[in-house]
Amino acid sequence: MLDSLRAPGEQMAAFLPKLALALLVLALFAGAARLIHRILARWTGTESDERRAVLRLFGRLLYTGLLAIGVVTALGTLGINVSALVAGLGLTGFALGIALKDGLSNMVSGAMLLIYRPFRIGDRITVAGNEGVVTSIDLRYTTLSAPEQRVLIPNSTLFTNNVIVHRPPEADA
Repeated sequence: MLDSLRAPGEQMAAFLPKLALALLVLALFAGAARLIHRILARWTGTESDERRAVLRLFGRLLYTGLLAIGVVTALGTLGINVSALVAGLGLTGFALGIALKDGLSNMVSGAMLLIYRPFRIGDRITVAGNEGVVTSIDLRYTTLSAPEQRVLIPNSTLFTNNVIVHRPPEADA
């Protein structure tokens, strides 16, 4: 009977260092995620509105990714077999990628537009039969203003079609 009482106590004594190490690993990953998030938040204060959206998105993705890696690492430190969890997360990511293909395509295209700036707010452009002045560029749509209409063009359309940027006539010298 005494042996059966010692076994749980010994198991707890062996488990506590693993638990402490797992909590330390999780705290380190959470701290690193917060630090990177704060650094990017400071950078967004000095950037233009277009690039601020990209940096905010990038910061959220890094923060979430680091926390997820921290949780999986902490569980592995506890001795839990995380291979099934990682495989499940991979399959879930694959299924979500297929389901959200168009939205993700627009988001990535929007980020590329904001980074490379093939045109800017105020430029007059023609794309896919639509012409107007660019009034805003966000992660999903680019908004064109034309006489008596506002046209929202998905950013993936801007990446898969020819875009004509109309330049104002040069001033006579």
